[in-house]
Amino acid sequence: MRSVKSLIAAGAVSLLSSGAFAADLAIAPPPMYAPPPPADFGGWYLRGDIGMTNQSIKSLNNPDPNAVLFSSVGVGFDSSMLFDVGVGYQFNNWFRADVTGQWRGRANFHGSQFTDAFAGSALVDNYSGSKSEAVFLANGYVDLGTWWYVTPFIGAGIGTSYNRISGFRDDGFGSTLGVARPPSVVYAADNGKWNFAWALHTGLAYRVTPGVTVELGYSYMNLGDATTGVNSNFAGTATAQFPWTMKDITSHDLTLGVRWDLESPQVYAPQVVRKG
Repeated sequence: MRSVKSLIAAGAVSLLSSGAFAADLAIAPPPMYAPPPPADFGGWYLRGDIGMTNQSIKSLNNPDPNAVLFSSVGVGFDSSMLFDVGVGYQFNNWFRADVTGQWRGRANFHGSQFTDAFAGSALVDNYSGSKSEAVFLANGYVDLGTWWYVTPFIGAGIGTSYNRISGFRDDGFGSTLGVARPPSVVYAADNGKWNFAWALHTGLAYRVTPGVTVELGYSYMNLGDATTGVNSNFAGTATAQFPWTMKDITSHDLTLGVRWDLESPQVYAPQVVRKG
């Protein structure tokens, strides 16, 4: 009986000593704070871009019946600046849309047309002038994922373009049977017209801060046609019914832009755990 009492007492002492040892152990710290996964960002943004144009036309046409006898050489434009502003909405992390208004500065026009189709004659027309546009587009973009804060994107836009030709001039030269003809100079009145316009976009976006993104972009633009006003040589002999038309104006544009998010995604600060 005494031995049983001794075993019970020894067990009680062992339990008490184990409890005291456990009480001396440090309490495990709470798990580190982890912010909730960010939701897809959605909100309004403003944008602005500057860039350069590289424009061309399919042909320079004139309704004069003899115009089909002329061949074109060196017809094209110098580069010009472009500026645009817009407002858009980011629907989620991969799709956004905006509307933009763009001003494309005057691009100098140059080129020549010539023919030797008339017996004993050689005729040359040298053209000069300038062209500018105001373009309004509704655009949609697909963001293709983000790597090291860089997001490639593709997009497309449709809208309208007001194409204006200014200072158009036709300097004519030629000879008949080896004898030089007097030069002729014909001017066209300034004129503009509205056209359907569309664009394809691609580029890279870099998020500088949660609210600011910088874009390096490329756009292929189709701006429709542009037509001069009536013609005059100030001598009363030029026909007013034969304006020139620049057919199928296209442009390869490079732009650098900034987007300002008006509703930036929430930024979570790490939680400080105080001991005590």
